[in-house]
Amino acid sequence: MDFKHAEKETVDPTYVWIGPNNNKLEESSRVNLTNTGKLMISDFLESFSGPYTCTFSYKSVKAETQAEKAVTKTYEFVMFAYREPDYSYQMAVRFTAKSCAGRSNDLLFSVLKKILDNLISDLTCHIIEPSYKCHHVKIPKHGLMHELFITFQVNPFAPGWKAACNHTLDCEDITNRNVLQARDRIEEFFRSQAYIFYHDFNKTLPAMHFIDHSFQVIRLDSCRPGFGKNEAVHSNCASCCVVCSPGTFSPDIDVTCQTCISILVYGAKTCP
Repeated sequence: MDFKHAEKETVDPTYVWIGPNNNKLEESSRVNLTNTGKLMISDFLESFSGPYTCTFSYKSVKAETQAEKAVTKTYEFVMFAYREPDYSYQMAVRFTAKSCAGRSNDLLFSVLKKILDNLISDLTCHIIEPSYKCHHVKIPKHGLMHELFITFQVNPFAPGWKAACNHTLDCEDITNRNVLQARDRIEEFFRSQAYIFYHDFNKTLPAMHFIDHSFQVIRLDSCRPGFGKNEAVHSNCASCCVVCSPGTFSPDIDVTCQTCISILVYGAKTCP
């Protein structure tokens, strides 16, 4: 019922809930209907998204005559499944190089990737899409330098990541926490390289070393298939991954639901 009726005495109230696809909702392991009309759904699934109607009926009784009159009110809602976005981090660093030719650059790049992978392997995170380019850079008061521009992404879905989610439905909480720890470890690793550059005077720096202040990180959001962001429709949760509505689908981990007019369900992952 609405707030107005909730503050008044109600005679013989009855409630009927109709869910998506005009199905009458019944008690189940996921659906709880109380005798005061409350609908509670646990472990909300994509298929639970859609229009809901609550029909609230009661009797109006006149005190003088005891005459009864049946009154019916209808309330309509739309509910959407949503997930927190999955986080990954795009990172960029720069290293000095002897030259832009030879195998030394490939070797440093390979060793760096192995170090970073080992650093975060216990978090079921890994390095993906690593790449580098060598450029000639004019440094003020230092002349022309060779530098490696290295980029990579820290991803929380290394082999075995699902094992950490066996006992929870909110796997985003676990994967997002793990990838955040991975980001912090990698940031600390490069911070330690910069510390050596400035404080370890007794150590000779190798010709190829990390360039201080070159570390950059950007958080990237992605949505699971069947979900996407839509700030226009869901402005109250613009950062959420909301289930794709009928007429749209999302086949990958992008953040956008694509148009497909033949789809009539929520959470579609393919366009037939």
